[in-house]
Amino acid sequence: MSGSPSAAEKKLLHYTGKAIADYRMIKNGDRVMVCLSGGKDSFTLLRILHLLQKRAKARFELFAFTLDQAQPGWNDSGLKAWLSETGIPFEVLREDTYSIVMEKIPEGNTYCSLCSRLRRGIIYRYAEENGFNKIALGHHRDDLIRTLLMSIFYNGEIRSMPPKLLSDNKRHIVIRPLTYCQEKDIIEYAREQQFPIIPCNLCGAQQNLMRQRVKFLIDTLAKENPKIPSNILHALQSIKPSQLMDKKHWDFAGLDALQVRGEEKTTEELPVFLEELF
Repeated sequence: MSGSPSAAEKKLLHYTGKAIADYRMIKNGDRVMVCLSGGKDSFTLLRILHLLQKRAKARFELFAFTLDQAQPGWNDSGLKAWLSETGIPFEVLREDTYSIVMEKIPEGNTYCSLCSRLRRGIIYRYAEENGFNKIALGHHRDDLIRTLLMSIFYNGEIRSMPPKLLSDNKRHIVIRPLTYCQEKDIIEYAREQQFPIIPCNLCGAQQNLMRQRVKFLIDTLAKENPKIPSNILHALQSIKPSQLMDKKHWDFAGLDALQVRGEEKTTEELPVFLEELF
C-alpha cells in the first residue's frame, strides 16, 4: 500500500516503537527472526518492523520464517509472492507436525497445546542453527490480557505472555513488539494492506475454546467500560506482591518482626484508649 500512512499504521508504528524502547527488545546488530504464521498478526508485525527498520538508528537484520505444518488446505503461494515483493529475506520450512497432532490428540480435544510445543521446538532449533539471536512473535495487547484471565480462571496462576522472554535453556530471547497494540487496529491494518492471510484450519474447527469464552467476557465488559482492556494490561505492569498471597514473593512470616508496636495498654486503660480512638 503506497501513499501516506493510515491512522492504523501510525498507531501501530507508535505503540510498537514504544514497546521496543520500553523493554529494550531490539539493539544494534541484532538478527531478528520474525515468525510469520500467515495470520493477520504476524503479517502486521513483519510489515511494521520492516518500516521501523528503515527509520531506526540501530541497525538490525530482519528475516521471516514460516513453518508449513502440512495442514490440509495450506497454500503459501500468496505469502511467498508478498515476501518476494517486499524484499525481506525468508524461508518456508515444511515439517509435518499435523500428522503427529492428529495421531496423539483424541478427536474433539484441543490441539493447541501440542501443536504449539512442536512448533516452538522447530522455531528454536532453526533460530539457533541460523544464528538469529531474537525471535519475534505477533502476540498483541488482547492476547496478553486474555491469556492472563485464562491462566487465572483455568490454571489458578497469575501469568501471561511477557514482552521479552529468555528461554529456559537461556539460548533464545523471544520478543513481542505488538505488546501495546490493539487487535482492532491490527484487523483494520490487515484489511488495508490486503495481506494474503492463510487460515489455521486445525484450530478453527473446534468450538467453545477457552480463549473465545474469555474474549467474549472481556468484550462484553468493555462495552460497559471501554477502559477495562487497558486496565488489565496495566495490571500486568503494576504487580503488588504485598497485596497477593504468594509466600515465595512476600515474606508474610517476617512481618511480625517488622511491626512497630505502640505502648502496651492494660485492661483498665482500654476504655480510655478506645475513647481516644473514636
